[in-house]
Amino acid sequence: MEGKSKQRHVAVFDIDGTIFRSSLLIELVDALIAEGIFDRSAALVYARERQAWQDRKAEYSEYIGAVVFAFGEHIVGVDKREFDAVVERVIGLHKDRVYRYTRDLVKELAAKNYFLLAISHSPKEVVDDFCRYLGFDKVYARMYETDAQNKFTGDVPTEKLINDKGSILRRAVEKEGLTLEESYGVGDTSSDISFLEMVEHPICFNPSGNLYKYAKGVGWDVVVERKDVIYRI
Repeated sequence: MEGKSKQRHVAVFDIDGTIFRSSLLIELVDALIAEGIFDRSAALVYARERQAWQDRKAEYSEYIGAVVFAFGEHIVGVDKREFDAVVERVIGLHKDRVYRYTRDLVKELAAKNYFLLAISHSPKEVVDDFCRYLGFDKVYARMYETDAQNKFTGDVPTEKLINDKGSILRRAVEKEGLTLEESYGVGDTSSDISFLEMVEHPICFNPSGNLYKYAKGVGWDVVVERKDVIYRI
């Protein structure tokens, strides 16, 4: 019982669209193109999906999927030092571009000594910098391999793991000696369901249509932030 009492409670957050008011990956790719590190043709890979999403004629998942593909195609051969410099500039510009609700929840739970865990499908370098600024304890994100010359190969050795957020949470709980009692989880898309099912206080924040339907079916909290208004549905 003494060992159990020392276990820290965990709060797990998706990042893009949940804390960050956009996608770290999208901002990063746009910056890499602007800096000339990615060829401008990279933007053409997802231009149609971006327009369709902006016109609300397609799902966001289609848009972000096309951006992920463009990143994977164009990151090959990029020097990691140049990449890291762009990451630093992106975070410098966008680190405070966050939702008030989740920003304040992070602060509240940190004050209660919760272990703050981030799980994201954006590249780990940019998620690390963003979450360090917010005070997170641990980050799991998409890791792209580099070769002996410190250049990206395009391979993602841990892709299978990062695609299963529930498995990541289980791994973190075991590795860090955490407890799921009084745990919190915050996500915005159906890819977050696997970890939301594991926590005692699941919160669907600005959820996608699929996540909203699932949440209402199982009775999870749904929170929406629009302009300067935060409300529960």
